[in-house]
Amino acid sequence: MQLRRAARVILVGAPGVGKGTQSERLLKRFPQLASISAGDLLRSNVKNRTPLGIKAESTMKAGGLVADDLMLRLISSELRHRGWLQSHGPPDVMTLSSEAVSAAEMRTSPNDMSFAAFTAGRSLSSAQPSEDPTASFILDGYPRSAAQANTLDGIIPINLAVSLKTPFSVLLDRIAGRWVHEPSGRVYNTTFNAPKVSGRDDITGEPLVQRVDDADDVYRARFQKFQEASEPLLEHYAKKGVLLEVEGMSSDEISPKLYSEFERRFVM
Repeated sequence: MQLRRAARVILVGAPGVGKGTQSERLLKRFPQLASISAGDLLRSNVKNRTPLGIKAESTMKAGGLVADDLMLRLISSELRHRGWLQSHGPPDVMTLSSEAVSAAEMRTSPNDMSFAAFTAGRSLSSAQPSEDPTASFILDGYPRSAAQANTLDGIIPINLAVSLKTPFSVLLDRIAGRWVHEPSGRVYNTTFNAPKVSGRDDITGEPLVQRVDDADDVYRARFQKFQEASEPLLEHYAKKGVLLEVEGMSSDEISPKLYSEFERRFVM
């Protein structure tokens, strides 16, 4: 199905709610959509030893969190590279392999690198997101807070924030039945996607394991933390008028509702 305007989307939901499943289904249903993972961009930059990657890696090795400003730079660089973020004025093209980070800037602590300094000379304040349907994406892993969302709005505003909701008791049962083949990342569930042989990977026959994060007490803590962090983020997008809440007991129940609203906003 073809989009008629650019969709800039984030999916928000508790661990186990099926964000990955819904993202995959949206990408398949709407071929113009692309997936942009903040985590993948970070790992790619670190692996390729770009100035941005070196900056992030030094912070990570020191046990710190990668600064919001740096994550924004990674995302905006990728969007510029794809031609989805355009400046009015002198050309200012940055790509993931860009060397356009000064030595002085690289020596600056991420905590000292303010957003104003980040945007200085890069014309991000005058940058405009493309409204071409081919400039549509699902942004994964960012923003995670209202503060991050507010800053992201100044670069490329999200025009659909989807809150996926499934009852906690259902999520708890789903997590309890989840088994993983660690080498490949393949995920099974004894309730709706059971392996052909109990406890064994379908492809290799190797044993499956349960993640430490999926233990009952650990999951309850993760769920509580998610709720506390997501509430202000969802309020931010509700005030912007772009929040969509989709509830369901399963991914198959949620998907049709999501498709319908997606089509109403971006196809019709």
